[in-house]
Amino acid sequence: MVATSTRYNLMELMICAAAAQLEDNQTAVIGTGTPLAAAMLAQKTTAPNLVLLFEAGAMAPILERLPISVSGSETQTRALVHGSMFEVMEACQRGLVDYVFLGGAQIDMYGNLNSTMIGHDYRLPRVRLPGSGGANDLASLCWKTMTTMQHDKRRFIQKVDFITSPGYLSGPGAREAAGLPPGTGPYKVISTLGVMGFDPVSKRMQVESLHPGVTREDIIENTGFEMLFAENFVETPEPTDYQLEILRTEVDPSGMILGKQRNDK
Repeated sequence: MVATSTRYNLMELMICAAAAQLEDNQTAVIGTGTPLAAAMLAQKTTAPNLVLLFEAGAMAPILERLPISVSGSETQTRALVHGSMFEVMEACQRGLVDYVFLGGAQIDMYGNLNSTMIGHDYRLPRVRLPGSGGANDLASLCWKTMTTMQHDKRRFIQKVDFITSPGYLSGPGAREAAGLPPGTGPYKVISTLGVMGFDPVSKRMQVESLHPGVTREDIIENTGFEMLFAENFVETPEPTDYQLEILRTEVDPSGMILGKQRNDK
């Protein structure tokens, strides 16, 4: 299936591909987990002027140590504003935030995210997940929603068990009909197999690049819905030696995130 590189594993590839999506001089609210590592890597490499915001209130910090969560003290380092959730959410409501970067347990073809529960009975779920936090508000209000996730049929699913964070809901026009700001919505999904965007007409997820060693058949086999493929999809660039060095020695030297999944074979 996936050619295992001797230079990097799939988690490292996913984080480097995610970091490449964060543009310099833009604003981004960052969620817990791999988004934290991607944001820190971006700030240390290709996007030194990336303005980060965190749900707990930090605005424009410089990430010198990888935070454990979005409320960790590391998110406050050299921040321009030490505020609260109110200031961060107000910035999103006013249309000042370009990206929100989230994780999740399930995602469907329209980019709806579930981080609440697995099962069909809210009161008696098979698995109770952490829930929304501010993710619903952020995915509703920020211009572009990005997501990182392992790519398999348990996560890329036909219909999420619970919509925690809205994507394009049921398709074209559904976000606007629900009262969400026009022009907002899912932008990129970076998985362990590729980078996906969304078709501008159907609002369905589509492959824009395949990671090295991944085939079209791998995507189909590991996706629980019919995945679209962009006409000009390409191969995801491999991480550079410089990116990997920064990721391993400065972003996550203790393996807090990288150590969780060494080589998804």
